[in-house]
Amino acid sequence: MSALPRIPALVSRAGTASALTAATLAASVLVPGLATGAQAATPGEKALKVAASKKGSPYQYGATGPNRFDCSGLTLYSFKKVGKNLPRTAQSQYNSTRHLSSGSRQVGDLVFFHSGSNVYHVGIYAGSNKIWHSPKPGGSVRLEKIWTNSVWYGRVK
Repeated sequence: MSALPRIPALVSRAGTASALTAATLAASVLVPGLATGAQAATPGEKALKVAASKKGSPYQYGATGPNRFDCSGLTLYSFKKVGKNLPRTAQSQYNSTRHLSSGSRQVGDLVFFHSGSNVYHVGIYAGSNKIWHSPKPGGSVRLEKIWTNSVWYGRVK
């Protein structure tokens, strides 16, 4: 069952709620792991929201938005919108980030899929072992579970 129909009930049980409180509650349901309340959003969390706003945008090889994306085009576009510059390709993006262990990953970090030392795909970590990404030809930007253990993590500097 979706959590969205329960939001009005949760708000009414909480008493008088401001529009900001309701919006924060809704955002935490739509984007798992996103900071709520008085916590300041990191650039990665802001970029994650940008990527999520592109849900359904079609994959196109070499595209960097605003309406079509390949995987690294989506990450480049999302971080650029929040004032952070990334190189164009997934491998170059990996090379430009601060590398992290899986235990140190946070919402908004980049997830790099690799075969040996070759990075072939990138997405933005959304929490709960999920990423926002532009998957492949015929696909579109979506939230998806990380499907392999062959991943590395990086934080945009």
